[in-house]
Amino acid sequence: MKILWFIPTHGDGRYLGTTDGARPVDAKYMRQIAQAVDALGYEGVLLPTGSSCEDPWIAASTLLPVTERLKFLVAVRPGLMSPTVAARMASTFDRLSGGRLLINVVAGGDPVELAGDGLFLDHDTRYELTNEFLHIWRKELAGETVHFDGKHLKIDGGKVVYPPLQEPHPPLWFGGSSDAAVDVAAKHSEVYLTWGEPPHAVKEKIAKVRAAASKEGRTVRFGMRLHIIVRETEEQAWKDAEALIRHVDQAAIEDAQRIFARFDSVGQQRMSQLNQTSRNDLEIYPNLWAGVGLVRGGAGTALVGDPDTVAERIKEYEELGIETLILSGYPHLEEAYRVAELLFPKLNLDTPSIPKGPSSISPFGELIANVKPPTSKSGS
Repeated sequence: MKILWFIPTHGDGRYLGTTDGARPVDAKYMRQIAQAVDALGYEGVLLPTGSSCEDPWIAASTLLPVTERLKFLVAVRPGLMSPTVAARMASTFDRLSGGRLLINVVAGGDPVELAGDGLFLDHDTRYELTNEFLHIWRKELAGETVHFDGKHLKIDGGKVVYPPLQEPHPPLWFGGSSDAAVDVAAKHSEVYLTWGEPPHAVKEKIAKVRAAASKEGRTVRFGMRLHIIVRETEEQAWKDAEALIRHVDQAAIEDAQRIFARFDSVGQQRMSQLNQTSRNDLEIYPNLWAGVGLVRGGAGTALVGDPDTVAERIKEYEELGIETLILSGYPHLEEAYRVAELLFPKLNLDTPSIPKGPSSISPFGELIANVKPPTSKSGS
């Protein structure tokens, strides 16, 4: 199992649905999170993409010089980027980072946001374009000169002069729950990424993707993106889960759900369906809580509990085929430490050993600075 964390380039805080306890995300704060995650043994970080986020490529580039081994999962946006330019960006980033790039393929899911970026294609047509985009992107990074005349894209002599370090290209991660998305993932992705759903739903999705990939003569690995609230006791974890949404009122929920309803993303529709019950009935599977999705788009579920219980839930997903988790928690700096300290020892992780502090702490603390040294004896 590999664990990645999340860089909240759209803002961070202690609570959802309020400015109370909110903190702006600037270069210094992103650097704090990235350096902490790098030292704690996380595999990498996901940087989100969208009109409400800082640009992920530029943000990730600023974090390269201040980290040592951390990998960066950064989005390419078919329809918003040229595949040749995106291939050149990926190759440059991969070389200059020493092979620390992972690629997140994002076709988009909000027609209003996409229109603001100049893209006016319906859901399935976007995935047709994405298929063409990735066909070109992969060939160019493999060293080929591409001549392509498709339904949506045309390239005449596309080429990447300087190849990436990772061969044949940085790994492609792909999420999407629709039939169109699964078809593209089966053709192109190395890792299929799902949001956190109950195990039976994840099992069905994995089987569907595996079957589609098999028809293409390929195999795909699987990852999951979700939030986490792990505490020393089950009681404290659930108390903190409720505290996270204590400022979220019904008006805020209705406003958020109204926005999510316009999305044509099947994944977002599945997330929204998980929290349509009573606010007091958001535990949709033991220790899987849908409270985050009341007001947050995208990943809307969290694992909640003590370290042993959360580890058991993670192992359930691992048995289904989930090999990688992308986790996050509010606030992201403090929760990165908490997860590493409480949960990592309970899991079979492919991570470097985490540096441990001293086995005991001095009882004097800052008082030790005020203790007068012993008076020297004459002649000593």
